[in-house]
Amino acid sequence: MSDGAKTDLAERLLAVYDEQLRGTSEGADVPTSMDGPVIRVEYPMRGFVSYRTLEGLDDAEVDALIARQRDYFAAKGQAVEWKLRGHDLPVDLPDRLRAAGFEPEEQETVLVAESADIAERLRGRATVDGVTIGLVNDRADFERIAAMESVVWNENWSWLADDLERRHATGLTDVYVAEADGEVVSAAWAVYKKGTEFTGLWGGSTLADWRGKGIYKALVAVRAARAVELGYRYLHVDASDDSSPILQRLGFLAITTTTPYVHTPA
Repeated sequence: MSDGAKTDLAERLLAVYDEQLRGTSEGADVPTSMDGPVIRVEYPMRGFVSYRTLEGLDDAEVDALIARQRDYFAAKGQAVEWKLRGHDLPVDLPDRLRAAGFEPEEQETVLVAESADIAERLRGRATVDGVTIGLVNDRADFERIAAMESVVWNENWSWLADDLERRHATGLTDVYVAEADGEVVSAAWAVYKKGTEFTGLWGGSTLADWRGKGIYKALVAVRAARAVELGYRYLHVDASDDSSPILQRLGFLAITTTTPYVHTPA
């Protein structure tokens, strides 16, 4: 594909992403409330703020909107994440968020691909020698995944078991583990966005001794094939700097960036 064709496709995918994955679809399975163009999502760990566009608001209205989200969650004793995309307007929105006490976390790249294209590219790549990949659906397995993630990130990820259990209960998330000799060495989940054409690919962290063996690609392959089976046209990933190059080599296109701006009350 030529550079021009890639650019055109990326622009088309960005338009579909903005239309289908911004705003209310981001909080379809948890309590939410609206404040003008903003949707407030009340996740158990921390609040989350999203929107499709802030078009039509002047500077003072944008500042007031930011402050209201900060204060709404601070009153509950909760931190809140404002999810900023790289193409969002106004262009000085990052400065306005910082002025309101929000601090940026690590930027990620938003990648999108056609599910059928990725499934075809990875045909025959869904298995790894010595590793068993399969669906899991009970609390014990979610706790094993959380323990593995805690080792990978050297942090306490015990909260993830609750999150996976909640997501699975909605019927809109498939959770996969990769096991070797009874040990969870990697895990990933697919989040089917109800009312859209998108499947979100989450997870993919792998224990250090098992990296570079094709497990990450295999987990992408099984989820892409499942998305095609269920009729979800697109895959999307908020990718770290580690996984973004891998996914782009597989055919995903970078369409924008995303940065969590987080306010944590004193």
